[in-house]
Amino acid sequence: MELEVRHLRALCAIADTGSLRKAARQLGMTQPSLTTQLRRIENTVGGRLFSREVTGSRPTPLGRSVLCRARPIVAEMNALVSEVRLEAGQTADARLRIGSTGSRAVVGWLRRLRARYPDADTTIHIDVSANALLQMVAANQLDVAFVHEVEGAPLRVPEGVDRRVLVEREPQFVALAETHPVAARPVVRLTELAADQWMVDPSVDGEGPGLRRVLAAAGINPRVVYGDYLTAADLVASGEVVTPCQPTARSRQGVAVRPLHGDPLTVRLFLASRAVQAHGTAPDRHAMRGASR
Repeated sequence: MELEVRHLRALCAIADTGSLRKAARQLGMTQPSLTTQLRRIENTVGGRLFSREVTGSRPTPLGRSVLCRARPIVAEMNALVSEVRLEAGQTADARLRIGSTGSRAVVGWLRRLRARYPDADTTIHIDVSANALLQMVAANQLDVAFVHEVEGAPLRVPEGVDRRVLVEREPQFVALAETHPVAARPVVRLTELAADQWMVDPSVDGEGPGLRRVLAAAGINPRVVYGDYLTAADLVASGEVVTPCQPTARSRQGVAVRPLHGDPLTVRLFLASRAVQAHGTAPDRHAMRGASR
């Protein structure tokens, strides 16, 4: 197999996200496909490029050497594609690529952006990983991204990416079973959930460390397990777990959504865009900010 630019992009994505699963999601492919591709790349270069650890995938010395050569090539190819598209008349006014972490506000953002740019070819890319979206902005795969940052767990903002804070401090609520002893209360205290098992999604950057920080500050140490928020509703409804959730989350059958007393768990919402673009300026962040309201 001969190495191609797509192979180099895959290596950069794995290194940037630190996870085969997150890299596969960023690249729009399945994790098994990316794993197979990585094995073929490693067979081609004659050595392991990443070590698989509990915390994720880390470049080996050979991997770091390959990445040092791969990144400039990928950057040059991105620049080439951008220049060709500009010369072909596909300007920023004709295309708008938006990324976002999961939020019910996405619908409103899209509606306002389409009203402001009715002729734009608007696309939306949803990813639970804010760091993955920031990397896509830096790599010119997205024009802008609406992301959230868990308090106490800063995101890795790549060089060349600018950010504008939209909401400085948004409280996070808790989802618990309707049959839970405290579900009937309008506001729940963390200490009232000390005996419960909490669940967080490891794909949501900063969620686990952020939750553990506020639990420790409250003087409690409940068990924290990892799972997928997309399939968590049944576990919550059965009383097996409680989970953090957005204040705009809808209650499902058997699930109650309640605010936490004192708002101990919060996130910052911000808009990320490239600080400088070739042959032009950064996206109209003021327009984007207006569209987010």
